[in-house]
Amino acid sequence: MKQGAQGSAGAEVPRAGVPDGQVRVPQQAGAADAGRVRPGTTAEVRGEHTHSEPAPPAAPRSRPVVQRSSVRGQIVDALRAALVAGDLRPGEVYSAPVLGERFGVSATPVREAMQQLALEGAVEVVPNRGFRVVERGARELAELAEVRALIEVPVMLRLARTVPAERWAELRPLAEATVRAASSGCRATYAESDRGFHRAVLSLSGNEQLVQIAEDLHRRAQWPLVGSGPGLRGRADLVADAHEHTALLDALIARDLDVVRALVGEHFAGAG
Repeated sequence: MKQGAQGSAGAEVPRAGVPDGQVRVPQQAGAADAGRVRPGTTAEVRGEHTHSEPAPPAAPRSRPVVQRSSVRGQIVDALRAALVAGDLRPGEVYSAPVLGERFGVSATPVREAMQQLALEGAVEVVPNRGFRVVERGARELAELAEVRALIEVPVMLRLARTVPAERWAELRPLAEATVRAASSGCRATYAESDRGFHRAVLSLSGNEQLVQIAEDLHRRAQWPLVGSGPGLRGRADLVADAHEHTALLDALIARDLDVVRALVGEHFAGAG
């Protein structure tokens, strides 16, 4: 047979001068191959391109994902603000498409944002309908306030003994910002400013895990209760709460531990 007489044209044989186990290619020859870089030659091994061969295809550009992530993050923040402001009412079911129209985006980032809020315990999934805002009572709010006090009070007392007065003075703008936010009467604006002040105080401990846990509890404590209306906690309540921040800062600067303990206890009792 011709194939037997010529030998297997596609059979692989070791190339001379190439260590075994590195490069093995089919042995090819003939006039048609003139001017081409034969497989296994130095040019091919180096990956060089010749004019007789087509250029390798360019690597496809990866699609940017920053914009998608940014949209989802903005929707999460918007939904959190709507929860605190009472625009999303406890017990009500909201669909992703309807909320998407409200925020001017597709249902997909809204659905992803709602999944995040479900992990935080703010909403629960209702199959084939959307997401229901979790109904909370006064007892749950009181329990959150108790846990926050157990975490934050000892830390603040320790920091009051060790942090110099000038470091506390640097937080004065944040405390004053909470008063301005409270004066606006917007619960969502105040909630963000309130968390910012507490986060700055606890950050002086250098314990990032503590800061994250405390902020998660703080955010959950800001969600409205069952049957609460937009005016349940009015401007006067917010302003009084905010002034406790400035008083607390004064006590921390003075290292008056008794006042610090009393103010923090009252602050959390009022939150609960």
